[in-house]
Amino acid sequence: MPKVLLNRIAAARSGDKGEGSNVGILARSQAAYEFLERELTCERMREHFAAINPGGVVRYDAPNIRVLNFILADSLGGGGSASLKTDAQGKTHGLAALRMELDVPQAVLDATPEA
Repeated sequence: MPKVLLNRIAAARSGDKGEGSNVGILARSQAAYEFLERELTCERMREHFAAINPGGVVRYDAPNIRVLNFILADSLGGGGSASLKTDAQGKTHGLAALRMELDVPQAVLDATPEA
C-alpha cells in the first residue's frame, strides 16, 4: 500500500471554535471518503495533533457531502484573545492535518483525482 499525504485524497478547511478548533476533511472521491471514514479516527487525529491539543477530539460525519469534521477541544490554549500562543487561531490546522501520512490502497488512489 502506498504511503501518501492526506492532501492526495482530501482537502481541508479549519477555523477557531473558542478554545478549540474545527478541522473539516473533504474527501476528493467516494472511495476516498469510505477509506477515511474507516481510517481517520478521533484517535488518529488526536495523535497527529498531540503537540498542540491536550484535549479530546470529536468527529462528526457528513457522508452526503463526503466530509469528516473534527473538533480539537483544546488546540488554541484558551482561544485567540486568551491564549499566550503567538497565533492562537485554528485557520492553519486544516493544512497541518493534510500533512498526515496514510497507507492508502492503490484502488482508492486510482479512484481519486489529484488536486
